[in-house]
Amino acid sequence: MTEPTKPVSLKLLRRDEYVGVNELDPIRFYHWPIFGAMYRRRVELCLGECSGGERILEIGFGTGLTFMNLHETYREIHGLDLTADVCAVQAAFAARHVQTELRRGNVLEMPYEGNFFDTVLLISILEHLKPQEQFKAFAEIERVLKPGGQVIYGVPIERPLMVFMFRMLGCDIRKEHFSTELDVSFADQERLQKVRVLQMRSRPPIFGPVYEVGHFLKHQSK
Repeated sequence: MTEPTKPVSLKLLRRDEYVGVNELDPIRFYHWPIFGAMYRRRVELCLGECSGGERILEIGFGTGLTFMNLHETYREIHGLDLTADVCAVQAAFAARHVQTELRRGNVLEMPYEGNFFDTVLLISILEHLKPQEQFKAFAEIERVLKPGGQVIYGVPIERPLMVFMFRMLGCDIRKEHFSTELDVSFADQERLQKVRVLQMRSRPPIFGPVYEVGHFLKHQSK
């Protein structure tokens, strides 16, 4: 499937309005003419699967790229990130009347109580984990989700084109990506109920799918 549950347009701020990350953060790519459209599209696919509710947790929130959109559909926005400047990002969005609860932390050991979130969102995060770590990550995600809560994730699909494109941008993904979309899919289906999986095709589409979005639910009985 290639269409999201609902069409979403990413509410992108100006490049200089994003704070709290180092020079390696991909935020600079989102404003580029060609690459930018692909970067925005993958986020929009993930956001289109988010059903709204009381609390969402974004793991790896970075600059807070999704916060303007999430503010419209959730009462509370929580975020967990290993490296972002929590105070700087939080202050930047508070100035725009978007309140957030942000923390430093790791998906493998999250500082939240169980059965707490309606949605957990991870955009281009899980590929940075090793395959054996995927199971622990999804165990933690399942723990913090409410029964019936959803996890939405996006991961790149391993293709020569994707590797080449990253090299054109000055990035060697082999030094950063340790899991493929297949590793992630194998781990999530061990614990969660599949809703659907979307694939984003390259433009032009002759190169096939380059990004995958998974939508899964925590079982109601857990």
